[in-house]
Amino acid sequence: MSHALVSRRRTPVRPARILLHTFLVVTALAWLAPLLWALLAAMRPYAETSTKGYVSWPDKLSLDNFVNAFQQSDMLHYFGNTLIIAVPAVLLTLLLSSMVAFYVSRFDFRLNLFLLLVFTAGNLLPQQVIITPLYRLYLLIDLPGITMSGKLYDSALGLVLIHVAFQSGFCAFVLSNYMRSLPHELTEAALVDGASVWRLYWQIVLPLCKPAMAALATLLSIWIYNDFFWAIVLISTGENMPITSALNNLSGQYFTDPNLVAAGALLTAIPTLIVYFVLQRQFVSGLTLGANKG
Repeated sequence: MSHALVSRRRTPVRPARILLHTFLVVTALAWLAPLLWALLAAMRPYAETSTKGYVSWPDKLSLDNFVNAFQQSDMLHYFGNTLIIAVPAVLLTLLLSSMVAFYVSRFDFRLNLFLLLVFTAGNLLPQQVIITPLYRLYLLIDLPGITMSGKLYDSALGLVLIHVAFQSGFCAFVLSNYMRSLPHELTEAALVDGASVWRLYWQIVLPLCKPAMAALATLLSIWIYNDFFWAIVLISTGENMPITSALNNLSGQYFTDPNLVAAGALLTAIPTLIVYFVLQRQFVSGLTLGANKG
């Protein structure tokens, strides 16, 4: 046994493995280079970079740009706007898509596959194609007393609905495949015992889908948080915009401090990192379980 361990330790490293690790290191550095560059620029004063250029050794590093960016952009207010949009959108998307996935995966009927294709096809439609009719539709829908603007346009409700509409197809597709991998004996036994369809969905199938739901919640939170297109088109009042639009407050009419904008961009990325690290274990386990079953 000891001889086997010694021979294993003396096994030469294969050139292919060296090339693989070299490729992975270079790729990781290539992905991290813009982030590190932005961090370096955010920690340098603009006067220094305007004199020496951005490709130079820094003389002074500080967190002043981060403090100024947080205060000047009123970032806390826009973080609140984003939470008002993202949290209901994620919860509604998971709830509605799980209902569709449960129906098409646990019940056999002629149009179940067609229904799933209809939901999935919505993700293939480019956003720019429907923006003009959607914009006019939002202007025509009156919601007096429900939204501050009195219309679906320029409201958080409008952004929540469009996110739910666009993300439900992908989530329904993923959850339906996951639910198909669950044993049918569970649902059959529950139906024999007299369980209703709602109880079958809410108390039996849905708890078994927690890993997949956590993985989708992570993706949805990041996608909706980083959205800029819908917010800039369907919101006109600056105070109602989400965090991705708060960086506009750091740009002046005649002058823009790139270092200040870099600091603000890094600050806006912090919540997505927190969501990922908090749900990292559930995210990885959800993807693994979905790949191993079925």
